[in-house]
Amino acid sequence: MTHLARVLSSSVAVITDRAAEPSAPTGWADLLGCWDGERLALREALRRPADGPVRSPFPRGGATITCGDLTRRMAHEMAIHRLDAESALPEPPPTRYAAAFAADGVDEFLTFLMPRRARPSNRDGTVRVETEGRLWTIALREGEPPALVGEGRPDVTLSGPADDVYRALWGRPNHAATTGDGTLLEPLAAP
Repeated sequence: MTHLARVLSSSVAVITDRAAEPSAPTGWADLLGCWDGERLALREALRRPADGPVRSPFPRGGATITCGDLTRRMAHEMAIHRLDAESALPEPPPTRYAAAFAADGVDEFLTFLMPRRARPSNRDGTVRVETEGRLWTIALREGEPPALVGEGRPDVTLSGPADDVYRALWGRPNHAATTGDGTLLEPLAAP
């Protein structure tokens, strides 16, 4: 909950171009109130035009980020943390994300988040990520962050239904298949 409160606060800050709120409180009641307030503030901030540029919250900012990019980022941030919250229940519900949403999550991870957050690779290789009807190829070069490329013969393939590949990229329980040298997926590990 503290992590989500900080994510919400920093997202509001970059959209509104202000400083992020101080650290979230530690007591449950105060933390819940802080989270709820930041959630409402983010909802209001995201009413701005989708194509409006915002300050990048990432160390390697990359291309211009828009309010629409952050709307997409928050949808997937909350979806992944929903899985975390549900996994803490004594009997987790069988949540499955729709293929279109999960495929968008894979694309958002690989085209938006990975270039801004991925760790440099410690070796060369080619990674292919496949879902129903979608394919992404990532080049790994020693000392450089992973980069999307048009095509290439893969050294490892991560494949399966979009929901499972989405979960796999985020390091959540999944049934995606890995074919080839799975250690090449390490530079793609979610932050």
